[in-house]
Amino acid sequence: MLSTKHFQRAALPFAAASVILAGLLSACGSADPAKPAPTASPAPVVSTSVAAPAGAPQNQAPAKMQDWLKIYGGTAPTGTNGVQLAIADNNAVGQYVTATDRALYRFDNDTAKPPKSNCAGNCAATWPPLVAQRGQAVYAGGVDPQLVGFVERADGACQITIAGWPVYFFAKDQKAGDLLGQGVGGVWHAVTPTGGKAGGN
Repeated sequence: MLSTKHFQRAALPFAAASVILAGLLSACGSADPAKPAPTASPAPVVSTSVAAPAGAPQNQAPAKMQDWLKIYGGTAPTGTNGVQLAIADNNAVGQYVTATDRALYRFDNDTAKPPKSNCAGNCAATWPPLVAQRGQAVYAGGVDPQLVGFVERADGACQITIAGWPVYFFAKDQKAGDLLGQGVGGVWHAVTPTGGKAGGN
């Protein structure tokens, strides 16, 4: 059973999450606005804007910068346009990372050194990548901000990484606490706060 303290907010159904065209995410890793837009087919991207509880400092310095992306520790200030990472507990697999109350997964066919996603096309439709857009920041609640970053996907989207591993949602997870992607194909695992595989796989 999941610890209920991590899921106090009612979650919207996964299917109701906003989908953003990756074409709006041009020039992920480059500050050059003249960089040509990518031509690869975009992967579906789940909106990750947060309206977090008050309490985080409004003028806090980022713990880490990667190119344009600011990465903070803790909880995002109220109304922040950002990506909020958090930690959940599961009796079977232990701690794992979430965003928008959904489990995040890592893929054994990806690489962490260097970070590289090998999930595109139909794979990315089933496993939507967690992305950040320009103008957003990442707030790492329960995750060391120094382990958080991004990698530019073939479609130009900036996919969030934990310890170098690109992270994804699973389309069949319908509500907070679902872990239906755990162990799929022997290569998908909920990601731990240090980038490992939940459950010790």
